[in-house]
Amino acid sequence: MIDFFKMSGSGNDFILIDNRQGSLNLENVVEFVRSVCRRKVSVGADGLILIEPSDRVDFRWRFFNADGSEVEMCGNGGRCAARFAYLMGIAGEKISFETVAGIIDAEVRGDVVKLRLTDPKDLVLDDRIAIKNQKLFVHSINTGVPHVVHFVRDPDGFDVFNTGRAIRYHERYQPAGTNANFVTVLDSGTLRVRTYERGVEDETLACGTGAVASALIAARKGLVQSPVDVRVQGGELLRIYFEATQKGFTKVYLEGRVVTVYQGKLWDEAWKEK
Repeated sequence: MIDFFKMSGSGNDFILIDNRQGSLNLENVVEFVRSVCRRKVSVGADGLILIEPSDRVDFRWRFFNADGSEVEMCGNGGRCAARFAYLMGIAGEKISFETVAGIIDAEVRGDVVKLRLTDPKDLVLDDRIAIKNQKLFVHSINTGVPHVVHFVRDPDGFDVFNTGRAIRYHERYQPAGTNANFVTVLDSGTLRVRTYERGVEDETLACGTGAVASALIAARKGLVQSPVDVRVQGGELLRIYFEATQKGFTKVYLEGRVVTVYQGKLWDEAWKEK
């Protein structure tokens, strides 16, 4: 049986496993992730996080989407990993960990985690792409993973799934694909964001790097100023801090609550086929 935690960052839920001793020795980690992330028949989650040893900082992580794809970064997953490390005594309140995107710093204050992301890159404003015989006005930025941002008037009535899926697989963003965010400006300090996530292949209740991407694009368009509150589909608020520069952004932070849902032991029946 495998010890694990289930945690949620603003509606993004994750399975976390302490693998610093290498006890999770799997021939096919992709199939394991796909199996345990299935809802109703296993634990169910948007993704899975392995905490592994690092000789540079507090720990190294491996992050997998629910489809088994291993990706560079996840903002809400990073916040969950930081609180997990604090609760397990792996690190103190101030934490640094390795990701494919680079070294990530975090600070844990109770159930609130503030995460510093790597500086964003690949900013593209005022682009147009063809989707289903129509042209969408979009912007894009990489906040650890690639994101497209499209501003909408009615976030609740917008077809996030189908439009998001079309953007995610659009030829412009291949071969890796992209996440798609649909954003409404509520006031100079608040956004409403819905996100279709690559790897989950559906709308999620929240996306940390997507909330950051939306805030940075909105700021570059002169619509908001730091700090920006982002209301996600799950109803919670994420707060985004940043400094704008001539070339882009720096000192980018993502802050919000992390909920420890439960801890348990994963039986092999939950992931091994008979």
